[in-house]
Order: sequence, then structure tokens, then C-alpha cells
Amino acid sequence: MALAPLLIVPLAALLSAGLILLLKPLLQRYALARPSARSSHRVPTPQGGGIAIIAAALLTAAVLAAPTGIAIEGVELPVLALSVIVLAVIGAVDDIRPLPASLRLVIQAGAVAAVVLTAEGRLLPDVPLGLERAFAILAGLWFVNLVNFMDGLDWMTLAEFVPPLVFLFALGLAGRYAPEPTLVAGALLGGLLGFAPFNRPVARLFMGDVGSLPVGLIVAWLLFRLAGQGGLEGGLAAALILPLYPLADATLTLLWRLRRGDPVWQAHRSHYYQVATVNGFSVPSVVGSVFAVQAALAVLAGATLLWPSRAVTLACLVLAAGLVGWLLRRFATPRASSA
Repeated sequence: MALAPLLIVPLAALLSAGLILLLKPLLQRYALARPSARSSHRVPTPQGGGIAIIAAALLTAAVLAAPTGIAIEGVELPVLALSVIVLAVIGAVDDIRPLPASLRLVIQAGAVAAVVLTAEGRLLPDVPLGLERAFAILAGLWFVNLVNFMDGLDWMTLAEFVPPLVFLFALGLAGRYAPEPTLVAGALLGGLLGFAPFNRPVARLFMGDVGSLPVGLIVAWLLFRLAGQGGLEGGLAAALILPLYPLADATLTLLWRLRRGDPVWQAHRSHYYQVATVNGFSVPSVVGSVFAVQAALAVLAGATLLWPSRAVTLACLVLAAGLVGWLLRRFATPRASSA
């Protein structure tokens, strides 16, 4: 095995951690998140660590593209990088001075559309291309925002996305995933791991919108590329299973808030993982449970690719849904206080 692919994750992690150490004094001064009624933290904490995550991922991918045998041809990767930068800039501005929700949504939609319209592969070959792309843009826009919504607890984003990224990177090293998304998955994985020590409960640094929005876009693109590998048994089922916990938590919470008539664009603390902390779960137990479930989902996703049959795929989808449903129910149930 060539050495260059194995360097992707550690190089991105070291670069991410180094950038955080350099940037933290500036973030402490200019990007301080102060506690509010909807916050999970109790003391002012700097945010904006996502700058280092995204910068490390982009730089590592750019530097190691040629050594890993990837020639940057066409517009897919440049458009992805540019769209990621646009979302990072918008997120950075919003972290310091909140922007109108309508403006954020328009810019996000443009970035997602650019990525979807230049991405390789088809999700549903039997569906007209225009209809498929429209669905993919809406799904991508929701995914970008749900990643942002789910970044409300120390280590939560890492618990949700480190297992899928490990899976995708390993899949690529095994030759079962295209080289370009393999490179990007490894670079983003490294960026998140470099950020992890600073976000460990109780966090000394938050990711901020500057990180969560572009992370959502990158992961959405990675899942799109996986789903485009060929039908339900070829990658689509695996792409649905991998992000199932954050997808279910955010989507069910949105539907519940819509039903109650709540303004869904406003910040809140009604996600299942947030309710869990009110119900007596510690932050480490919440993120540990999410990490374990996401790791189990990665195993189920792998099973759909190792044994590509309809029976195995349906069984894995049912098991994945049951596992996520069990965790959501557990989080929604108050823990019995010890006497």
C-alpha cells in the first residue's frame, strides 16, 4: 500500500490542532459564545474552531491529491472546495454577527446546488435527472442545516461523523470507494480529530457555524458519491444508514416543532440529545451513546456492501431504524434518580 494515503488523516489532524493553537487567542477575543437560555454551556467559550478543521481538510486534500494519484480534472472538486469556503465565510460572519435566516438559506442553497449539479453519479437512474437533482439539492440543504442544528453539545459532531468518515476512508483504502471522496473523507476525518482535544467535555472551544455548515456540505457530498455507486444494494442503502442518528433526531424534532407551531428558524433545546441532558444523562454518556450507535450503523452499512442482496439490505435498514429509534426513546425517557 502506498504511504501517501496513510498520511492523510495524521497530517490533517496535526494541521488542524496547530491552527487551533495559533487562532485561539483571536477567537477568544473576537468570537466568544456567551451562555443563553438555549445554550448547553455555562461560561463564555470561544467558537470558530471550524476554521481550523476546514482549512486543514482543504489544505491536506490539495497537498496530497497528486501523491495519492488524483489528478484534479473537471470542476467537481474545485466547485466543492469553493462552495465549502463560501459556507465557511458565511458561518464565520454569522458566528460574530447573526445574519438574517433568509440570506443564510439563499447562500446555502446556492452552494448546495453548485455541488449537486457538478457531482458525478446518479442516485435514482430511473427517475428523470432534473427531478433527481432537485430532490438532491433539497436533501443537501436540509443536511447542511441539520448538521448545524446537531452541533449543540461538546463532542457531538465528532460522535456523529467520525464513525462514518472512518468507514468511508477505510472503504476507499480497500478500493470500494472512488479516490476523490476517499481523499476528502480522510482529510475531514483528520481535521475533526485535531479539533477533538479542544472540544472534549467541558469544551474549551466550539466549532461554530464556520465549521458545522461546511462539514455538513462535505459529508453530504461524500454520501451522494457513495449513493451514486449503483442502486439500493450498490451504495444508496449504506448512504442512508451512515448518518441515520443525526438525520432522525433533527428531522423528527423539526416535524414536532412544526406540529406545535414553533418558529423552526429560531434556536432551541428540544433535540433528543439535548432533552437527554435534561433527563439526567451526562454529556459523556450522550455523546458516547451516539458514537456507539453511529459505529454500529457503519457496520450495518458495510454489511449492505459486502453482501449486496435485497434481503440483507432490507434487514440492515430495519435494524438501523430500530437501533436509532431505541436510542431516541432512551434519550426522551427521564432517568430514574437514585435514592
